[in-house]
Amino acid sequence: MAAPIAYSLIATDLDGTLLRGDDTLSDRSRTALAMAATAGARHLVVTGRPAPRVRPLLDDLGGQGLAVCGQGAQLYDAGADRMVWSVTLDRELAETALGKIEAEVGEVYAAVDQDGVDGLTLIEPGYEMPHPTLPAVRILHRDDLWAEPISKVLLRHPALTDDELASAARAAVGSLASVTMSGPGTVELQPCGVTKATGLALAAAHLGLTPAETIAFGDMPNDIPMFDWAAHGVAMSNAHPELKAVADEVTLSNEDDGIAVVLERLFMSWAPVVNGESEQPAHH
Repeated sequence: MAAPIAYSLIATDLDGTLLRGDDTLSDRSRTALAMAATAGARHLVVTGRPAPRVRPLLDDLGGQGLAVCGQGAQLYDAGADRMVWSVTLDRELAETALGKIEAEVGEVYAAVDQDGVDGLTLIEPGYEMPHPTLPAVRILHRDDLWAEPISKVLLRHPALTDDELASAARAAVGSLASVTMSGPGTVELQPCGVTKATGLALAAAHLGLTPAETIAFGDMPNDIPMFDWAAHGVAMSNAHPELKAVADEVTLSNEDDGIAVVLERLFMSWAPVVNGESEQPAHH
């Protein structure tokens, strides 16, 4: 009889964590997630991407359940293609926060993720998408960013590093919004108090699961609240130093199947049995 599973909920970030740089999921990672599912564990995507940018990946993963999107601002039901819950960033507050940041650091380039299952990513002149595979609509004037409800604002600066911009933004906006850094070239403003942890907690409650049953994987400072919430936080070797500093464990990089390495260790006893022997995942 197989031993009880250590974790019933596997929370994974996508970019820089579960996905490789080309937005694909390796066969080894698929096998490891399937092994965990056989053991009864649930896999929950917890990502900064808005729901419309996650839907194709969930389809590829065969995910029909919940996903935490937009840095925790959206709880998305993939099977029903609907929002279970979402919170928007007040557009007047966002515009004010942007002005305060520019008063401190000079001109920044901005983009927004609109709310909703069909929300667009709008980018103003000068803003370059850090992830070129994600679709975006270029607008002519900043005022056009505020045309529809938004879940977050994305910022880039022509000279400052991400860490410098995030630090300056936090000092400038105070309690107007939460500032996160979710990837290279991705500093974001989101509703105050909303984090990946708040979204993860809501999703876990829907699933009847607790922090003590959760293992989380990530690579950037926006994953810190998720690590604080979960029983065990695993940083990728390519992770930001701030996340590594609070992680319980550091695994291999996203390119080297770091998540699979950990899941194989935890769930190996649940590997499919072939000719009386456990089928071991291929190591490359």
